[in-house]
Amino acid sequence: MKISTRGRYALIIMINLALEGNVLSLKDIADKENLPIKYLERIMALLVKANLVKSIRGKQGGYILAKKSNEYSIGEILRASEGNLESRACDTDDCSKHDTCPTIKFFDGLYKEINEYVDNKKLSDLIKEV
Repeated sequence: MKISTRGRYALIIMINLALEGNVLSLKDIADKENLPIKYLERIMALLVKANLVKSIRGKQGGYILAKKSNEYSIGEILRASEGNLESRACDTDDCSKHDTCPTIKFFDGLYKEINEYVDNKKLSDLIKEV
């Protein structure tokens, strides 16, 4: 499993919103972090769709967290931006060797460990390290 820039930037967006604690424009985040605003717009659309972030319209508009930073797991942010955090290299649904595969238990365990780790870390944990 590899977390792409989309997942990393989603975390950066969420950290910036949490640190601001108020409405923040995507342009402000892009400028502060030196990231491409067009890419951040696509990521923000995913975060809004997942109800992690609220969009505020108007002259003083921007984005704000939908809940407190300690209520977000890193897992939910990554899943909103990356999709499933699958750790298998194969598609077990179509595999004729699924029942006899010597690696399936390993990858199932890895998947479980990854998900437990990211689900037990909170956005507020990342903010403490800033």
